[in-house]
Amino acid sequence: MGFFAWTQNVPITAEIYDEIAERMGDAPMPGLLVHLAFENADKTVSYLDVWDSEESCNAGVERVVHPAVHPVLAARGIHPPGEPPRAPVTVLDIRFGDGSSKRPGS
Repeated sequence: MGFFAWTQNVPITAEIYDEIAERMGDAPMPGLLVHLAFENADKTVSYLDVWDSEESCNAGVERVVHPAVHPVLAARGIHPPGEPPRAPVTVLDIRFGDGSSKRPGS
């Protein structure tokens, strides 16, 4: 098994991210292994996502993420021309606090 992983810088604040996350709630996203959202020094937000496949990622984004993002941005009068670009990353190892790990091909 390989991974589909990427980072993305998004021009939103932590407050806007919190609204989006609240709208998403606990909706399942099959194939999502890790989603890490963090605040940058300029107060924008970045993501690091790791999925089991690009297909799982695209399905999760379309079914769960975009339906939460679009109304939050529209309510704030934000109408981006499209999604910010993703920068692909190569995952070497995912290590969990319980000592387990996932590696590509395992």
